[in-house]
Amino acid sequence: MQNGRHMSLMRTYAEQVVGLIGRIETEEADSIGAAAVLIADHITRHGADRLIYVYGPGGHSNLAAQEVFFRAGGLVNVSAILDEGTLLSGGALRSMAIERTPGYGRVVIDDNGLGEGDLLILVNAYGINAALIDAALTARERGVTVIGVSSREHADRTAPGHPARHPTKRNLHDLVDLHIDTKVPIGDAVLEIEGVPDRVGAISTFANAYTLNCLMAAAIAELAGRGTVPEIWRSGNAPGGDERNALFLDRFRGRVRWL
Repeated sequence: MQNGRHMSLMRTYAEQVVGLIGRIETEEADSIGAAAVLIADHITRHGADRLIYVYGPGGHSNLAAQEVFFRAGGLVNVSAILDEGTLLSGGALRSMAIERTPGYGRVVIDDNGLGEGDLLILVNAYGINAALIDAALTARERGVTVIGVSSREHADRTAPGHPARHPTKRNLHDLVDLHIDTKVPIGDAVLEIEGVPDRVGAISTFANAYTLNCLMAAAIAELAGRGTVPEIWRSGNAPGGDERNALFLDRFRGRVRWL
């Protein structure tokens, strides 16, 4: 009986995850395709070494930037911004306080030297926190092309007075050049368990990882369709992986800050 309950819970969770991914697949294909074109344009504009910056300001949203950085099967060009401020490794409460600090996102963009002609992907589950909004505003001021990945529903349904919000009360999807909606429901968690007052089982990490990996795959396909052979990381744990990756390290070490 106990195993049956557990299996039912696992099945319900899987259905929720698959359902959300299915919505992203069908409803965001055009946005992902358009973003892939932006990435391909960016990489080919001045040669194969152009960087794609990815920043996920906010506790678990940092995982999204890590998901496509130095990743087997991923573009060599991706440069994740792994700023210590909102990483959970520095303390969960500290991370939350910093992501709610107006001006912090501006410091991160300035510190990483982003400017005219750069391309930045900003990823955040909810699309509202102060560090995220300041990063978007600062990047746009500097002439950076910005792709946003976040939940429109979550942002639109979060009260203007919520303490996580930027002083301007703005949402990421209103500030970027192109937005991909991850459909994460308000509150993130999706499972209801009898006798438990709160929902459990967060879903945003699945949504972010699926969306970003689809975006990278689409960009790689776009490059290949133009006759450009994309440069792809291989797993260092697979035969020949280290030797293959060594071909890129001298070109990108020093330019990719966290390589």
